[in-house]
Amino acid sequence: MEVTLHRLKLLRELRRRGTVRAVADVLHYSTSTVSQQLSLLEREAGADLFARHGRRIVLTEAGELLADHADAILDAVDNAGTAIESLRDGSAATLQAGVWASVAMGLLPTGLSLLAERSPGIVVHSVELMPEAGSDAVRDGSLDVAFVIDYSNYAMPRTPVLTRRLVAVEQVQVAAQTGVLGPGPVDLASIASDPWILSDARSHFGRSIRIACRDAGFEPEVRHVVGEQSTAMALAAAGLGVTMVSDLAARAAPPGVEMRPLAVPLARNLSITYRVRDEQRWPVRRFVDAMVDAARDAGLQTPEPVTPQAQTPEPQPET
Repeated sequence: MEVTLHRLKLLRELRRRGTVRAVADVLHYSTSTVSQQLSLLEREAGADLFARHGRRIVLTEAGELLADHADAILDAVDNAGTAIESLRDGSAATLQAGVWASVAMGLLPTGLSLLAERSPGIVVHSVELMPEAGSDAVRDGSLDVAFVIDYSNYAMPRTPVLTRRLVAVEQVQVAAQTGVLGPGPVDLASIASDPWILSDARSHFGRSIRIACRDAGFEPEVRHVVGEQSTAMALAAAGLGVTMVSDLAARAAPPGVEMRPLAVPLARNLSITYRVRDEQRWPVRRFVDAMVDAARDAGLQTPEPVTPQAQTPEPQPET
């Protein structure tokens, strides 16, 4: 039996996600392409790997058996690549990194400049995606590293095969048109009747803010649903409502916006996640160290500086 690694990866994703559409979405293919490739895999295997249950495709006993071996084969290929990379002794490597807008704007330029000075052989390709998608992309091998966030009132689900390193702790602030907010910290209940500008309730950020509002005794009236904090601040500057922004996003506030801290603080941990087995990969460690230093240069609250002899504290596996 001769099968391709590419099709084994599709099989693995099908078992994880359950539908051809979900596999196509995460790997950025059309559903017809995924279906065609899975059919070719079945032909290569010489056995029935799939059975239809309504609109869903489930793995047969042969499909489950091949998927078990696919996990081992793909892991072995990844491990071989890491071993070969380690022989280069810091000379060259490529990383795929997941970021979102405020990270791409506020941390990535400085971090990549620091990385280029320290390790010019590391080439980083970045892709902008929602924070919620970062862990899945790293777990699936689409990315090597991704920025992720945990809010003090709403944590992200953890994935056993991933670990993370804290980069910075940000505070969430209230943002509104200049003159709208009074002096000093803002009690959320005091702006309960204002129109709000928030991200979608399905986003991690949107959920966290809505939880904070409910804890303060009200449901925000969301007039404008926007994905980016920069857009929310622009609308706030025009007097279209109040919004919430993180420290990193607040650094790019447009004219006409004022910021105030919350009377009951809401914090978020900004971290980088990567696979547990990649803890000792030198490109990953150097990328993370550069981003921690970039966060410190940006004035964010960061972990204590590490000594040159132990440049990356031992990360804790996600549980």
